[in-house]
Amino acid sequence: MALLDAIHSPADLRRLSLEELAALSAEIRELLVQVVAQNGGHLSSNLGAVDLTLALHRVFDAPRDRIIWDIGHQSYTHKIVTGRRERIFTIRKQGGLLGFPDRGESPYDVLNTGHASTSLGFASGLAIARDRLQEDYHIVAVVGDGALTGGVALEALNHIGQVKQRLIIVLNDNKMSIAPNVGGISRHLNYLVSGRPYIRMKEVLQKFLKSIPVLGRPMYELAKKIEVLMRTMMVPGSLFDELGIKYIGPINGHDFREMLKEFAAARKYGFPVLLHVVTRKGEGYEPASDDPSSFHSSAPFNIENGKFIGRERGPSYSEIFGRSVRRLVEADRRFVALTAAMPEGTGLDVVQREFPENFFDVGIAEQYMFDFAGGLALGGFKPVLGVYSTFLQRAVDQVIHDVALMRLKLLVGLDRAGLVGGDGPTHQGIYDIALLQPVPGIVLMAPKDENELQQMVYSGSRLDQPVFIRFPKEPGQGVPLDADFRELPIGMAEVLRLAPGPGAALLLAVGPLVYRALAAAEKLAREDGIETTVVNVRFLKPLDRESIFALAAGIRKIVTIEDGTARGGFASIIHGAAAGTSSSPWLSARKACPWPRARNCWRTAASTPRAFTAASASS
Repeated sequence: MALLDAIHSPADLRRLSLEELAALSAEIRELLVQVVAQNGGHLSSNLGAVDLTLALHRVFDAPRDRIIWDIGHQSYTHKIVTGRRERIFTIRKQGGLLGFPDRGESPYDVLNTGHASTSLGFASGLAIARDRLQEDYHIVAVVGDGALTGGVALEALNHIGQVKQRLIIVLNDNKMSIAPNVGGISRHLNYLVSGRPYIRMKEVLQKFLKSIPVLGRPMYELAKKIEVLMRTMMVPGSLFDELGIKYIGPINGHDFREMLKEFAAARKYGFPVLLHVVTRKGEGYEPASDDPSSFHSSAPFNIENGKFIGRERGPSYSEIFGRSVRRLVEADRRFVALTAAMPEGTGLDVVQREFPENFFDVGIAEQYMFDFAGGLALGGFKPVLGVYSTFLQRAVDQVIHDVALMRLKLLVGLDRAGLVGGDGPTHQGIYDIALLQPVPGIVLMAPKDENELQQMVYSGSRLDQPVFIRFPKEPGQGVPLDADFRELPIGMAEVLRLAPGPGAALLLAVGPLVYRALAAAEKLAREDGIETTVVNVRFLKPLDRESIFALAAGIRKIVTIEDGTARGGFASIIHGAAAGTSSSPWLSARKACPWPRARNCWRTAASTPRAFTAASASS
């Protein structure tokens, strides 16, 4: 990689010819494939943005000029050319580079960006601040076409068109967010791209006119004057122009000459301008271009054939969730599945394929999805939503104000709950328990394995209130799956290991961490002679207070094992529940409730509760 070895900062890009830029682009694509094949990560989006990234860094003077990446999963090339190439093989590894931009990692990273649609709001505010302070630098927001389905991006466009600050928006249009884009904005962008024949015809005509001796230049100038008329006749009108943002494009996102020309021209405008750049996801690696969804967030894979590498124990929780929802739809067509641009990620693509009339992809619009689902519920349908835990954060107001207060019948699968490894801090699903546990009128469950998940989907579908089921990203435990659905008793925990006598501790485990709690309990008993009781909590709301505090009788330590935040998480729930029992006999001494009759006699025990401590462990 001779050219790449000489690139230590964006300034080095300005020494390269167009041919060398193209060669450098090929080297970077080869490197990206090697990195993601080894580490996993976002491949198809990064391959599509290589040329765009190089063109931006060649024209704009970062970090003085601020280049803001909207989601950030397309920023690997940005990291490579901004002094982090030597560490690129550490990406998504402990102590290595993050998979998304991070202000603490480099001065070239303007924002910590992992969720879509936020760049335009930040860019707008930053532009106002720059102008008020009489500073002089360019602000470039790189936003994907999928991000424009997000309400906050449309709100920003509306305001940008109103205040008209000097700002450059680069719309990276690859026809996809993670799944293919949906909705009116996507159709409008397709209309704009259909104007491409006009652009090509104009370029050919300009080249021809310039080649004519003497008369060529005057004829070229005349052609420029009638360009506006031609464009009006041949290219559909632009929503962005109507909003007050100058639209330029479409621009070929893999043609350096064209991008460099248009980016340089955009620097001269004193008002907001949007450059519509058309790219291809997976460009340069055939398996990723053929299947960009699978290579959006990729596991490690074999470069030669594009086959993913893994030792999965069984189907993922997402797959089981999707299959279970499909069974609900098959039995009752009032069930409808909803997703916010994540049909494959949430497992609901199986409903999309088999029952398309019972499936809705609303785009990157979690807030709208909950209100849309609420309307379906009010109309007599049974909505089932699939959403990542980290993206639920964007719809907390809808959960509280629009769903819980009216006790609407919604079933929500919270995918990627807990820690998600290489995706980094912007994607960790660790706040859902803390966000949901104070909300009245909802049920919150966490299955220990994929079989329990399918039974929770069925059980939750039978309740006339909002139900949330949190489950992790990783593959399932590989347990056998029941052929038939069965209804779980709502709010009842499951005792999986009962210590003889009160034992040394009560282990309360949430979700698949139940299996780690069981392994720890067996090891303590085998190696140290310490006996513990292990409980699969299953229901965080409503909590099985009766069983838990009966089991706690005579025990001085309760340990919660969870994958959420300590403050506001399951440990806080147990602390709160225990604090509310100070005048009750729930934690009675063993002499008042001799084991194993504690479960039956705790209500009548009269002695003062013994003190206990609640500790929290996380994986």
